[in-house]
Amino acid sequence: MTQSPRHRWPHWPLGRSIGAVLLVMIALFAIWGPKLVPGDPFAQSLMASLAGPDAGAPFGHDHLGRSLWHRLAAALRLSPLIALAAVATAAMAGLGLGMLAAACGGWTERALVILADALMALPGLLLVLIVLAIMPGTATGFWAGLSLVLWVEFFRLTRASARSVLASPAVQAARLLGFGWAYIFRTHLWPEMAPMMLTTAAFGTATAIMAIAALGFVSVGMTAPTPELGLMMVELLPYWREAPLALLTPVLASFALLLGLTLLAGGHRA
Repeated sequence: MTQSPRHRWPHWPLGRSIGAVLLVMIALFAIWGPKLVPGDPFAQSLMASLAGPDAGAPFGHDHLGRSLWHRLAAALRLSPLIALAAVATAAMAGLGLGMLAAACGGWTERALVILADALMALPGLLLVLIVLAIMPGTATGFWAGLSLVLWVEFFRLTRASARSVLASPAVQAARLLGFGWAYIFRTHLWPEMAPMMLTTAAFGTATAIMAIAALGFVSVGMTAPTPELGLMMVELLPYWREAPLALLTPVLASFALLLGLTLLAGGHRA
């Protein structure tokens, strides 16, 4: 009997759907916002300092007369791109090393576990700060530091999951039949690990964006005049009485971005 098309669609929990819609709306604004209202996020006009919205700056202007619309769109491209690059790097490293530890065992596994535990003993932001001291105020520094922090979680989850799957009768049978590691990974390992990896990736992306904004807020992240969410907040904080809506713009954007990622991750977990 042919299954109706309605039954072929996966069931999406409400929270995951809301998170996905939020992220799509933010991505559309970040990509198409500057095309709908052309402008330069770095262009200054002191005559428009803290001015309200107009046709060229629908979200108003900051203290240097720069368009908050264009700066916010640029910031919503920068932080997620750094976070996604760091998560992708961490996921590949954690997945590879976790598989290696589970497959080899012995001293290889012990050495990798000791390395992961040693990194986990240090605060994540401290590791990022150490890397940023070498490469200050650069996207590469954030990418390297966040990757160094995030790969541990992927490693631990992959190792724990792969150990049980590799010991299962199905995998033992596949190895006896001569199937290679690529087939075992694609058929047995990845289907078991994929939901967990996607959840970890979504939480890792939210964590990375929060870390970038937090370091920007304490002025040790991106340097001015780079449009970045935390840096925008700290620049506008002294003017919160004169232009509270200007300060709320990056705050609400950060909240929506983190809420979308958290809801999406929670939906995967469900």
